[in-house]
Amino acid sequence: MMTGNQSLRISRIDTSQDNVQQALDALRDKLSPRGDVVSERGRQKTIDVFGEPLPPQQVVQRICGDVRREGLAAVLRYTAQLDDAQLSAQTLRVSPDEMAAAHRRAAPELLETVRRIRDNIMEFQTAILHQDVQVTRSHGVTLRQRYVPLQRVGVCVPGGAAAYPSTVLMAAVPAMAAGVRQIAVVAPPTAYGANHPDVLATCHELGIQEVYRIGGAQAVAALAYGIQGLKPVDKIVGPGNLFVALAKQHVYGQVDIDSIAGPSEVVVIADQSTRPDFTAADLLAQAEHSPGASILITWSREVLEATAAELERQVAQLSRSELTVQSLQEFGCLILVRDAEEACRLTDQIAPEHLHIATDNAEELLEKIHHAGASFLGNFTPVSLGDYVAGPSHVLPTGGTARWASGLSANDFLRAHSVIAYTAEALRHDAADVQRLADIEGLTAHRASVDVRLG
Repeated sequence: MMTGNQSLRISRIDTSQDNVQQALDALRDKLSPRGDVVSERGRQKTIDVFGEPLPPQQVVQRICGDVRREGLAAVLRYTAQLDDAQLSAQTLRVSPDEMAAAHRRAAPELLETVRRIRDNIMEFQTAILHQDVQVTRSHGVTLRQRYVPLQRVGVCVPGGAAAYPSTVLMAAVPAMAAGVRQIAVVAPPTAYGANHPDVLATCHELGIQEVYRIGGAQAVAALAYGIQGLKPVDKIVGPGNLFVALAKQHVYGQVDIDSIAGPSEVVVIADQSTRPDFTAADLLAQAEHSPGASILITWSREVLEATAAELERQVAQLSRSELTVQSLQEFGCLILVRDAEEACRLTDQIAPEHLHIATDNAEELLEKIHHAGASFLGNFTPVSLGDYVAGPSHVLPTGGTARWASGLSANDFLRAHSVIAYTAEALRHDAADVQRLADIEGLTAHRASVDVRLG
């Protein structure tokens, strides 16, 4: 049986009584790109633009197809229709003067923060960067795995309900650590997007010279296919709404992408050592994204009840209280499990984007959990540290994809390829094996390419 808190009506699950798998599957479906998580305003906008209530997948297909065929004209048209912004070929790109002016007006404290965070990210991302590997064999074979940075990358920065200079840092600096030389940033033409002075100041501080006032699926399509004034990129990274995620899925193959990301999510594992006010703050921080999934797992009913009370108290103090309450009610869950072992098994099933193990034996529990985008250990490591300052990127796998996907890192901006060099002696040494397999497969030209060199 599932009950709810009367004020927040946040779902509760007791694994000794309830069908936890059914409840979690339903939550996962709602949060996946198949879940059609679109605001009422977004649904109405679809009808206004297309004349019918198209599902998000069809909206994205139309937009991407039009941008591929029409280029800049389609981008400007959809920007006017969907973002209510009248732009031209001259104003689509933020000028260097605008960026420099935003940088001059920025608070010195902000720029100092940006530099410290940049250095933190660069330190970590450089430390984990792949290095070339060479293998040699005594008879004259040299084999090398060579890593080369991508030449050009696009970064999607959200800008609907809030400004996100942190996304610029967390997506662009790993690319810089890898050696990417050309970075194009796209953000919606809104007060929180490409028109936000702190976003522009951050780009300028990092040395990013290309910023475009484009959002949504049309931005992804422009990056993938190229339009007048915006050359196509090799890879598109960064978060966005459902339309951005589906557009990235649509253009994959034309370009590489980081992931098909869904709404943000956190699982907090708590025990008697965990402060309920800390846990409630962590859950609210994810719900604040709206949508965002906030899940508590504990084997202490006392901890669960204390956390629920703290959620009630703290949510009223937030600037986005109404949206946060809605998110908690739609995507939040308080789960009472039998013991720590069940908590770990359940967490592995969820494979959360963010995992906060706020127990007194966090390291021990971490060893029992294999699937998480990023893990945060102990009472004094809130997820917001990873979102903003620590060093690993906050662009992480969502929707259970942490079972096989990893968070964005500098290595995602490297292309690996093998280098093979044989001497004449080495060719003679391996020739018989090549000839034998070529004969079996009936590829006579393959064999001949070796035979002619054995003379």
